[in-house]
Amino acid sequence: MDYTITEKILLSHTDKKSIRPGEFIWAKIDFSLGNDITAPIAIEQFEKYGAKKVFDNKRIALIPDHFTPAKDIKSANQVKRLKDFACRYRIKHYYEVGRMGIEHALLPELGLVKPGDLVIGADSHTCTYGALGAFSTGVGSTDLAAAWITGHCWLRVPESIKFIYKGKLPKWVSGKDLILYTILDIGVDGALYKAMEFGGSAIRQLSMDDRFAMCNMAIEAGGKSGIIEPDKTTFEYVKKRRDYKAKFRNLKSDKNARYSETREYDVSRLEPQVACPHLPSNVKPVSKLKNVKIDQVFIGSCTNGRISDLRIAARILKGKKVNSRVRAIIIPATQKIYLDAIKEGLLQIFVKAGGVVSTPTCGPCLGGHAGILAEGEVALATTNRNFVGRMGSPKSFVYLSNPAVAAASAIAGKIIHPGEIV
Repeated sequence: MDYTITEKILLSHTDKKSIRPGEFIWAKIDFSLGNDITAPIAIEQFEKYGAKKVFDNKRIALIPDHFTPAKDIKSANQVKRLKDFACRYRIKHYYEVGRMGIEHALLPELGLVKPGDLVIGADSHTCTYGALGAFSTGVGSTDLAAAWITGHCWLRVPESIKFIYKGKLPKWVSGKDLILYTILDIGVDGALYKAMEFGGSAIRQLSMDDRFAMCNMAIEAGGKSGIIEPDKTTFEYVKKRRDYKAKFRNLKSDKNARYSETREYDVSRLEPQVACPHLPSNVKPVSKLKNVKIDQVFIGSCTNGRISDLRIAARILKGKKVNSRVRAIIIPATQKIYLDAIKEGLLQIFVKAGGVVSTPTCGPCLGGHAGILAEGEVALATTNRNFVGRMGSPKSFVYLSNPAVAAASAIAGKIIHPGEIV
């Protein structure tokens, strides 16, 4: 029988001989994660079950990244709950402030996820790791607690949609633009509970950072997961992080694999895309947005807070000034990225331009802290969601873009194509 890469990974994590879309499976997990919002609920359920131990203290990550450094007493107590649980059960991968990073950037960086893995996390953007050729998906906190006890989870095998991107990417166009353009095409529920498989010559041109950005936003189209077949770029990335001597499974979709549909795009003339309020599918080419003045630019998050994102922003901001009416907030996604940005002089560029740099945190992305919007304010962010009230006041407005557009717009004081600045 011919299978998609997603079906192959899921089948390999069961004791079954065959698998089909729509079927419920009891699947063994390779890794699981929770953060300071979702993990305390999982811990409560774990304790209610009366569990005495976790299935494997090396396959659980607890990462306080959403409201940290703690913004108030409530958030401090949330983090303390994680820390106490980690100490009690000797969880190896607990990362306190100073060592932590935004979870979906930190885990790949540490080599904790590899091609062919099955990963679950109590966070919807767990689908990020599909960039490595893993099946990764978000689950509820109760499901996470059950997985901590059993090492397994129930999953319904998703159908797959194949997305093929052809052509050479134009200047200033990135993985963020490809996924925004895709969400524009299919809508926020166009891939509901389906695996979004990204392929084609344009995908092979992408760096790992851009691939992470694409898979990260699969959930914004309703996807159960996003996934990219591993290639030379993938294996070069993972080999730098861990000594992979084990043979990988056959991580490619079979020629006659079944898809619910296939969509093709020629991206050779694509320009940077911007998602307008209040949906990730309300996407327009940047050239179509005229005189949209902004109050804040945020460059960071689990979507676009990696070193290549900061390099692009710094390239545009170097020797220039952020508009006097604009707050520019830059947050490296991990401590390593922060250090690399220091070594490369990127943070100096940001500060000299009039920006502010924060320690790794999800803060502004979910309207938690470190960049809350007031009533009537407009933000351009490199994040993944722009729902009503996502970054603060329900009467604020959030636009989404790639880092190049964000940096250029910070200078102009309005949404603008990078080519108009550089």
